[in-house]
Amino acid sequence: MKILSIETSCDDTSIAILQEDQVLSSIVYSQKVHEAYRGVVPELASRDHEAKIIEVLEMALDASNTQINEITNIAVTQGPGLIGSLMVGVNFAKGLALSLDLPIIPVNHIHGHILSPFIGIPKEVIEFPHISFVVSGGHTFLFLLRNFLEYEILGHTIDDAAGEAFDKSAKMLGLGYPGGPIIDKLAQDGNPESFTFSKPNLEGYNFSFSGLKTSILYRVQKEIKQDENFIEKHKNDLAASIQLSIVDMLMKKLNQAIATHKPSQISIAGGVAANSGFRKACESLEATKKIKLFLPKLQYCTDNAAMIGFSAYHQIRDNEIFDQKFQPFAKFSVK
Repeated sequence: MKILSIETSCDDTSIAILQEDQVLSSIVYSQKVHEAYRGVVPELASRDHEAKIIEVLEMALDASNTQINEITNIAVTQGPGLIGSLMVGVNFAKGLALSLDLPIIPVNHIHGHILSPFIGIPKEVIEFPHISFVVSGGHTFLFLLRNFLEYEILGHTIDDAAGEAFDKSAKMLGLGYPGGPIIDKLAQDGNPESFTFSKPNLEGYNFSFSGLKTSILYRVQKEIKQDENFIEKHKNDLAASIQLSIVDMLMKKLNQAIATHKPSQISIAGGVAANSGFRKACESLEATKKIKLFLPKLQYCTDNAAMIGFSAYHQIRDNEIFDQKFQPFAKFSVK
């Protein structure tokens, strides 16, 4: 089994080649056109996918020393994501599958993230039920995994995602894009106890980050009235305090889920899984709660086709049947 997988859900054009569940190559082209806008512009994203997808395909085949006629399956992200970006990947995958007379496997982008920490890990060491925490710029979900393909949503954000809170906080401070990695870097030299911000207290496992963003905005605006150079003087402390606030909100719900479901293993995934503060907080659970933690490699935290191919591999092994009639979808159902 040799899987060619395609990921174009947002602003990364990615293609990977897998030999069963082993990644032979994973190429990611990250679009730079959005930096001037400090956020993803959907129309520009879909155009850039169209311009780069063939080049990325050639790079993935070359890096894996694979000929196109060796491919046995095509996998592609079906959603959720930007519908224009998704359509580029889905239509390209369908055309490729038809031209090569190969089966095509649509993959849920979130499911790809769920499984990303397990890439390169022997299946035998992964235990179920298992708590999975997917935290990114577009998604914040707590899942209870029954097996590699079945999961239950424990909680989700009711407004903004955690990664979006990082990015928009960085925008408030006049920092670059994407803001999450910039805040993480600045936070290394800051005091996380310097500033406090209001945080919601939702029941259950759901999250809300809109109130935190409002609290950060009002505090910054108030301080700037007193000192127009406030941000520049305190940007490291602000970054550290913002990061601590978001991580604390995430860990509160994760600890709550652990206390209820008592798993022996947990995993985190998504772009925010690359955040050093979040990783350290999760790593501390291994010592304090005696829980095995699975972290994705950094290259598998952000959007990538390797996780899409890895998910497709498990779907193929489960004998799931697909045809060309599927369509991309923009939103992930929480019902």
